[in-house]
Amino acid sequence: MATTSKNMNVFYRQKKNNSASTGKKSTKSPSPKHAATFGSDITQPLALVSHGGSLDLKDDFDEQEQVLRQFDMNMAYGPCVGITRLDRWERAQRMGLNPPKEIESLLKGGKVKLESLFDGRV
Repeated sequence: MATTSKNMNVFYRQKKNNSASTGKKSTKSPSPKHAATFGSDITQPLALVSHGGSLDLKDDFDEQEQVLRQFDMNMAYGPCVGITRLDRWERAQRMGLNPPKEIESLLKGGKVKLESLFDGRV
């Protein structure tokens, strides 16, 4: 077994760095790892800044849109890309997947968007 170990050391021979150290330290200052931290002069990305100058963290949709977005995210009713919400609801109904009746009433009410959450994004 010792012969195999010796053969492996010869086969996978390590190359050692033999450069002589001059003892000089680098004068280059290290760059910060996290440049966009507290106190940094780097600005916020435009996507998070609203017209008023404050962070835009509020959503611009109501409870009905929130319910429809949950319907879009629920894969139990099939894919939602390339199909309107009403068509997806009707397809799920035909397939016996029992989609919520609340979604149908919202979509047929006409006050909400018929396009899914992913329409035009994927």
